[in-house]
Amino acid sequence: MSKKKSKTPDNTIALNKKARFEYHIEDRFEAGLALEGWEVKSLRAGKVQLSDGYVLLKDREAFLFGALITPLPTASTHIKPDPQRTRKLLLHRSEINRLTGAVERQGYTVVPLSMYWKNGRAKLAIGVAKGKKLHDKRRTERDRDWQTQKERLLKQH
Repeated sequence: MSKKKSKTPDNTIALNKKARFEYHIEDRFEAGLALEGWEVKSLRAGKVQLSDGYVLLKDREAFLFGALITPLPTASTHIKPDPQRTRKLLLHRSEINRLTGAVERQGYTVVPLSMYWKNGRAKLAIGVAKGKKLHDKRRTERDRDWQTQKERLLKQH
């Protein structure tokens, strides 16, 4: 009996597929997250969405806005969980300075790419990105369709 190979590794919590479609990713960083206990439990259950999330740099700190971590129904009764609360990203000062320079001077955007486990801690891969124009999105879609067609043709012969 053979196991089916999954597309994502076991340590991946969530992917932001929309980011790769909307942006050209120039550079990647790995950031830690300041989370509460109920959020970690929800991450272990895979209840997170990054598609509407974005990273804001303010007062020499980085924050994750708009990411949705749905609380589990078994969450504690003495706290009111906020699914879209602002979460602080843990980065080195030099990384924050590089991100700030790219955003302020060069007109880039910082977007969350994926969330995964590393040594028992939740990490967020963020990317310095530039927005794609409509024709770039069409070209990406056309190239992807051509790749699938090519694979089908090679499989038949």
